[in-house]
Amino acid sequence: MDNPIADRVRSIRQSDIRRYSAICAAMNGVNLSQGVCDQPAPDAVKKAAKAAIDADHATYTNLRGIIELREAIATKMRDFNKIDCDPEKEVVVTVGSAGSFACAVLSILNAGDECIVFSPYYSYHVNLLTLFGMKVKFVDLHPPDWSYDPQQLADAFTDRTKMVLVCTPGNPSGKVFTKAELLDIASLANKHNAWIVTDEIYEYITYEGHEHVSVASLPEAKGRTLTISGSSKTYAVTGWRVGYAVGPAELIERMSVINDQLYICAPAPLQHGIVAGMGLPGSYYDQMRRDYLAKRELLVDTLRGIGFTPYVPNGSYYLLASFDPGRWDGATAATESILESVGVATVPGSAFYRDPADGAHQLRFCYAKQMRDLEMACERLRQLPHQKVSAPHAVSDVS
Repeated sequence: MDNPIADRVRSIRQSDIRRYSAICAAMNGVNLSQGVCDQPAPDAVKKAAKAAIDADHATYTNLRGIIELREAIATKMRDFNKIDCDPEKEVVVTVGSAGSFACAVLSILNAGDECIVFSPYYSYHVNLLTLFGMKVKFVDLHPPDWSYDPQQLADAFTDRTKMVLVCTPGNPSGKVFTKAELLDIASLANKHNAWIVTDEIYEYITYEGHEHVSVASLPEAKGRTLTISGSSKTYAVTGWRVGYAVGPAELIERMSVINDQLYICAPAPLQHGIVAGMGLPGSYYDQMRRDYLAKRELLVDTLRGIGFTPYVPNGSYYLLASFDPGRWDGATAATESILESVGVATVPGSAFYRDPADGAHQLRFCYAKQMRDLEMACERLRQLPHQKVSAPHAVSDVS
């Protein structure tokens, strides 16, 4: 039977991140593929969520989120991001940061409008823009420092450009955009009357003096910037789906209505849990950074020891690493060979680039793991042969 299917979903398929994660789980491997952040959430966060369940916080919330969380977000934005915002009018709580991005796209862009995205990119951003009928214009980031050509960025803007997307710290590159780069972006956005939308979900995870700068903290950008973040990575609750967006009241008003139409609200008791998280002392974030730095160094040393060239990230908990083109027949072959031979899941670098050939000899690794699991993964990776290997039999997709 040839039942009707929307044209917009005909080319959609499961992401490589999801696919290899599912295969890895089925074979009891170690997943360095998806950023599931499978570490314990802080006790205060869990206790507050449990207390909210016991207190029967089980009904719909305000379409913008509970006021306690919006007030906590406003305080955090002031103290950490250096952005003043009104919790009543300039903050909306969404179903994850992905929900914020979806609401932003639907509130800002018409079908056919253009959004500038830096490549390598987070695939969910590009896939969602494509799903909604927007055109993506890419600007290339170049390893090892993930710099971009200012002229290429300037040339990417046209009279159809309505949004430029900045992911800092970046996934998959770990790039932390500098203040000078953000000022460059803000200048072009002002010139072309485009919104700047930032994904800052990894904002607390930066290394070695690479300071996180929120674009909206810059006077040149505040009036045209939407800042997106959330709790998933900071408190290791990726499955809770509590994100938020902060921006000018007129945009947040429209996003709040879209949020209501698409999702109604983020899970009510979990919003209360995140309020507790935002009350954690600064020492919590300092320790988190130290822990991720130790994990980054372990993985970097392991990859160098087995013949990879890791592009050491300045932020987030991902890294891209290149391998000798003669070692495997491309990134997909490398991913499947490593998963089959030592039971460690990665992601082909080609999944993150405007031109898949740019990542044909790269893999993305995620080190948001408990240390014992990361140590196990590194021990397995050290068993990889250094010489060229034959392509494995196709790995079964169990999803």
